[in-house]
Order: sequence, then structure tokens, then C-alpha cells
Amino acid sequence: MPHLVLALTQHKRLDSLAGLGTAAAKPMNVLLTGASGLLGTALAVALQARGDAVRYLVRREPLSGDRKFRWEPEGNWVDGGAFKGVEAVIHLAGRSVASGRWSAAVKNGIRESRVLGTQTVVAAMRDAEPRPKVFLSASAVGYYGNRGDEWVDESAPPGKGFLGDVCQAWESAAVAAESAGIRVARMRFGHVLSTAGGALGKLLPVFRLGLGGPLADGRTWWSWISRPDVVRAILFLLDRDDMSGAFNMTAPEPVTNREMSRALGKVLRRPAVLPVPRFALQLVLGEMADEVLLSGCRAKPMRLAAAGFAHEDTEISACLRRLIAQKL
Repeated sequence: MPHLVLALTQHKRLDSLAGLGTAAAKPMNVLLTGASGLLGTALAVALQARGDAVRYLVRREPLSGDRKFRWEPEGNWVDGGAFKGVEAVIHLAGRSVASGRWSAAVKNGIRESRVLGTQTVVAAMRDAEPRPKVFLSASAVGYYGNRGDEWVDESAPPGKGFLGDVCQAWESAAVAAESAGIRVARMRFGHVLSTAGGALGKLLPVFRLGLGGPLADGRTWWSWISRPDVVRAILFLLDRDDMSGAFNMTAPEPVTNREMSRALGKVLRRPAVLPVPRFALQLVLGEMADEVLLSGCRAKPMRLAAAGFAHEDTEISACLRRLIAQKL
């Protein structure tokens, strides 16, 4: 019974995200990776709701007729039938960077899931006949590294560190599709906010107990975007034939970790003053704490704004209030 209740709750959340985009001017055949993730689940619902036909790459052996095709992203193997008649590929798959302490094996898995997985998809697209017209590939604002208070737009150079190196290799693998005449958009995601998971999903139980607060000095910048807005932004890139290159998939106004903590505590009507010491984070999580929790950048979505995309969630308190009230 608990599993049934959870499934129904998730279904209702996704129903509320189905109408994020207008009907597709011309419905497409879309292939999606990472469809079981926080973003992929919502995107799949939105694509289908507007009339696109969606098929999926999955790791397990699929059932016949369920529009799923098996692949091994780190093994350079994919069922070539998945790409037959596909006009667009949206590639979101990649191992979580925030699931725990990084060992050498974990770091290798993070890198291979992104770089080798993207190379596998690109090779399959190049072999397809006809080839897909557009490739939207995930990346992250980790590309910029830890930039302090500096504003960064898509023209900023890459940063240093493990995540910066991974994002550079990840994007290079995606760009290789351009030589096959495929339009490529590299989506540099910030923190995707949703009550269903991700950073906000992990913070909510702690803050509801009144135990939340800033990390270390709270000055780390959070480049964030609501899940409804990021789904809308992906559909925007999908439909615009003139959109290629890198795009910061973030809200216009990033916040510091302290501002995020204060806003979440206020929305939940709970105190949010207990800081988590830097040394404790480093002791428990090691390098992952330094690169994921204690580093950040102040990213600006310049190219989306210049193209006419309008965010609906632009202010952190109002966004959190809406997401929590509507369970988005």
C-alpha cells in the first residue's frame, strides 16, 4: 500500500507539469535518456502532453512494445533501432554527483557515465539514417568551477577542478555531433528545485524539523531554476532551430546558500539558523563537499533571455512557496 500511495502522489505531481508547454507546432519523434530522473520524468510527461512521440533508452531489458530500448552507456553499445525515425535526442543521463563521498571509483563512474554515455549516443546518431536533426545534451554550471562573486554567462571560460574537467569533456563529446550536421545545444543546469527530489527534496525534511541552516559561511552561490521552468526551457530549445551552443539553464537571480536557507525557513515557518560547519562537511564527504556543497557560481542565463525565453519563477521565496504549495 505505501508503494501505491507514493506512485499516485508522483503521478499527480507529474500531471500538474504536463501543461508546461504549448502544443508542438509539428509533433516530433523524440528519444530521451535519463527519463527516470527528477528532470526526465517531468520532461517525458510534458513532451507527450504536447503531442510528441517519446521513446526511451534504458539499462534493463525492456518489455516488447513499451517504446523502450536498451543501452549500455559506459559500454559503447545501444540498440540501433532506438534511433529509427527519431528527429530529436534529449540526453539527460548521468550518475549523480551528490550521492555520497567520492572514491576514485565513484569519480570514474561519474565521468564515464557522462562522457562515454554521450559518445555512445553521438555515434548512434551518426550511424542513423536519416540522422536526428537536433541533439540537446545535459551539462552543468559546474563547468565554470568555483567563481566566488563573479557573474558568469555562457561566454565565460571553464573553471578548474574535477567537475569543471568532467563538464568540459562531457560537452566536447556532445559537440562531436555537429560534424554530422546535427544541431547541438549544451544545457548547463543549475540546481533544479522540486519537492520531488534533488537539492530541495533533500533539504525539506531537515528544515521542517527546524534543523536547517546555511552550509559553512553561507556565501556559496546557488544558481537555481524551478523544475517547471527548466522543462519549459528545454522545450524552447527543442523547437527553435536557431538555438545551438551553450545555455545556462538557471533562473535570472541566483542566491547565496544563506539566502536560500533563510527563504526556505521563512516559507516553512521554521528557524533556519543552525550552520553546518565546513570542517564537518569535509570530514564526512571529503572532496565532494568541497566541489558540490562549498563551491558555486553566479550564473546568468544570458542566451535564453536574449532569445526571448521568459522564466516564470524568478524570485526564490515566491518560487519555493509555489513549489511547496503545489507539490511540484
